[in-house]
This record gives sequence, C-alpha cells and structure tokens, in this order.
Amino acid sequence: MSRIGKLPIAIPSGVTITVDSNVISVKGPKGELTVPHLSDVTVSVDGAQAIVVRKDDERVAKEQHGLQRTLLNNAVIGVTKGYEKKLEVNGVGFRVNGGGQSIEMLLGFSHPVKYNAPKGISLLIDKMNITVSGIDKQAVGQTAAEIRSLKKPEPYKGKGIKYADEVLRHKAGKAGK
Repeated sequence: MSRIGKLPIAIPSGVTITVDSNVISVKGPKGELTVPHLSDVTVSVDGAQAIVVRKDDERVAKEQHGLQRTLLNNAVIGVTKGYEKKLEVNGVGFRVNGGGQSIEMLLGFSHPVKYNAPKGISLLIDKMNITVSGIDKQAVGQTAAEIRSLKKPEPYKGKGIKYADEVLRHKAGKAGK
C-alpha cells in the first residue's frame, strides 16, 4: 500500500470537489483548479475528506495511487492558501522593475530582460526580491525556474538570480603569485 496514497485528504470548509470520469474539479475561495483523473485509481468524497483507492495491485495502479493523491492535495491547498516562491537578485548594477504580470530586469546584458508571467501567476517586487505566487503549485514552480534561468547565480561572487532558501557553494578565485 502506498504510504502517501492511503492518507485521506482533508477538505476545508468552502472547498468543493467534483469527480468526473476524466477530470477532477476543485473549487475554493481563491479560484478553481482541475486535476486529471488517472485511469487506475478511484476518488471518492466522504463529507470532509477525499479518499483515493487503487483498482488493483498492478504496477501502473501503484504508481498512480500516490500521484493522484498528491495532485489532488496540492489543488486543495492551492485553492485555500495558494503557493509562493521567493527569488533574490544579487549583483552590482542589477535592477528589477514592474510587478503584477510582467517585470523588467537589468541583469548585466546590453539590453533589459522582460518577463511576462502566465495567466494565474502574479509577480510582486520588493527592492531586489521577486515573489512568484498563484494557486497552481506546478505553474508557480515553473515560473520561478524560468525567471531564475535568465541569469543563474555564478559560483565565484554569487551574482545572478537565486531562490531565497538556496545555499550557494562559493569557489575560490585564482590563486595569485
């Protein structure tokens, strides 16, 4: 039995889960998300909790059991609390402007770099920090990764865009004579 898949999902008040044959809809105070309904598991809603049960003990069903539960739990958390990732911009001459759906950054290139966030994602700028927030966990992580990939932190001085909780290993420079 999957340790993750057998755990029930607590459904807070104000959240409704609708199970169809190929998609599961989750509505909450922050919005609505859809999760694909995987073929070898069944999802049942009993009052204030949802339970994911696999149909048989085949390998594919075992793989989908924990995945379906995690996707559904992430959707429930997303429509109630939301997700956010924080990024830090470090470097002399680096600047970040904008907010909302688009930002403009000066990252040491000969031109400013513009980034437009996908629908449902908001960008908040506070000096040299960028906060990516939204209700879809995958979209928030993907957007943060795309922003970070514009100028990854380099290992000598740490210049670039890094996650706020990321620990960089610094290398020693040239050993002079």
